Amino acid sequence: MRICAIHQPQFMPWLGYLDKIRRADVFVFLDNVQFKKNEFQNRNRILVQGVSQWLTVPVRFAFGDTLREVRLPEDTRWKKKMWQTVSQHYTKAPFFKEYAEGFRDFLFRDWPDLAACNQASVEWLMACFGIDTERVTCSELPSFTEERTGRLVEICRHLNADTYLSGAGAREYLALRAFEEAGVRVIFQAFRHPVYPQLSPIKNAPFVPFLSALDALFNCGGGFLNLYSTNPS
Repeated sequence: MRICAIHQPQFMPWLGYLDKIRRADVFVFLDNVQFKKNEFQNRNRILVQGVSQWLTVPVRFAFGDTLREVRLPEDTRWKKKMWQTVSQHYTKAPFFKEYAEGFRDFLFRDWPDLAACNQASVEWLMACFGIDTERVTCSELPSFTEERTGRLVEICRHLNADTYLSGAGAREYLALRAFEEAGVRVIFQAFRHPVYPQLSPIKNAPFVPFLSALDALFNCGGGFLNLYSTNPS
């Protein structure tokens, strides 16, 4: 069995995104799809004073631009502000010092577009969490159909994958018959968000889930994901 997972590159994504990658044999960065404002393509959340807060990459785009066409500003003040925010609120986290330099090195690099920035953020997190799944960038592959399910099927077949690992939320729109007709089995991710020790200035603060994986990395270290074994269905 060869499992393929496919997803748009997100900025510093959550643990479930990384869990999907580590359960696949090959992961495809779907970098040539349309940018969607106010989603997770150019932002994610961290914990600030015990409250979820957005960490945003400013972008320049026109309606209809793909992730590869979205540009980042040349002015680097946003990078300095992001670094200050992250370092200020995680400096006392148990593993911040171990990973702070790597995060800062990533942040202050120059990126040609949002897709490249996001993919690099994912690959840095993969390295931190010890995930060595093969990865492929969709724009470097042959052209595929624009139809949503058909494109996924064609990518799987091109990569010789007989199984597609999908997020649970895709049950509502995937045309499963198209996979069946192509001889590709579909399994759905069953990730259950773990609760872990979370740095907060608020005494007995409730756990805040669905943050960027930066939160788990700085609080629990790179071996954290290996402690949890949720399985696709």
